[in-house]
Amino acid sequence: MNKPHAIIVMGVSGCGKSSVGEKLAAALHLAFIEGDALHPAANVEKMSKGISLTDEDRMPWLDRIGEDIKASLEKGQGIIVSCSALKRTYRDRLRAAAGGNLFFVYLEGSKALLTKRMGERKGHFMPVSLLESQLATLEVPTGEPGVVTVDIDDTIDGIAATALKGLASLGVTG
Repeated sequence: MNKPHAIIVMGVSGCGKSSVGEKLAAALHLAFIEGDALHPAANVEKMSKGISLTDEDRMPWLDRIGEDIKASLEKGQGIIVSCSALKRTYRDRLRAAAGGNLFFVYLEGSKALLTKRMGERKGHFMPVSLLESQLATLEVPTGEPGVVTVDIDDTIDGIAATALKGLASLGVTG
């Protein structure tokens, strides 16, 4: 019997975490949680003012995501969450909270493409000015266990299809 699995769609702002996460959730018949919606109000306020979050700011947010993942898996339900998960320590914290069966889809793209996509978004609290700090913070997860890396220079459908192929190679199926 297949155990339920959790997937975090990760990367810097503007890479398409929410859009790809929704596509993956539909394809795998799993619930999707928008990780940005779990940020404490103080974090959203800081970011909307162009102020980078500190590790201290991020920990309650990461813990909340980890709790939601663990609760879902304990109920026997898989889940997909969008979360930047920029540092290895953040990913390890999420892995520990999940208690296993956690995979990451890392959406990778050039700074130029990310800047373009962020500029085209409407109504998002994260300004383009914070992309630089996110790129500086990012510890690329390629090579870590349970990570699929996908280039975002494609359509959302194409990115999701590539991610699904990578997940299938790790034993994650719908």
